[in-house]
Amino acid sequence: MQRTKQPVSVLVVIYTAALEVLLLERADHPGYWQSVTGSRDGEESLFETALREVAEETGIDAHQFQLTDWQQQNEYEIYPHWRHRYAAGVTRNTEHVFGLQLPHPVPVNLSPREHLNLLWLPWREAADKVFSPSNREAILQVPERKDTLE
Repeated sequence: MQRTKQPVSVLVVIYTAALEVLLLERADHPGYWQSVTGSRDGEESLFETALREVAEETGIDAHQFQLTDWQQQNEYEIYPHWRHRYAAGVTRNTEHVFGLQLPHPVPVNLSPREHLNLLWLPWREAADKVFSPSNREAILQVPERKDTLE
């Protein structure tokens, strides 16, 4: 029996100092591009969820870079075609936004179960390509969130 997902998730925008954003194409929905995202497991902290999801989906060890909780939450309706993953009657999710700044693009090891392809795009192009409105809004914040890593 597959366990249900918690309606609490993280969105991790991975970007470089040059404002390139990593996008992943969903394996379960080809053509749907997104940043790293995933639901909290058990009682892990949201920061731990972000670290785990980045590692699972990209192979990147976020401990080696600058992972920041943007202290931003988005509540949205779960798309009907994904509601079967949650307990009966759950229709809304609360997403917590994080950013992971890298000095430059790094090698990515996709989880083939989750993603088909990856792209590094300039932030404006990345914002236009993602399917999720909250993901788009987070990517549009990248220039103001970027720190200089000298």
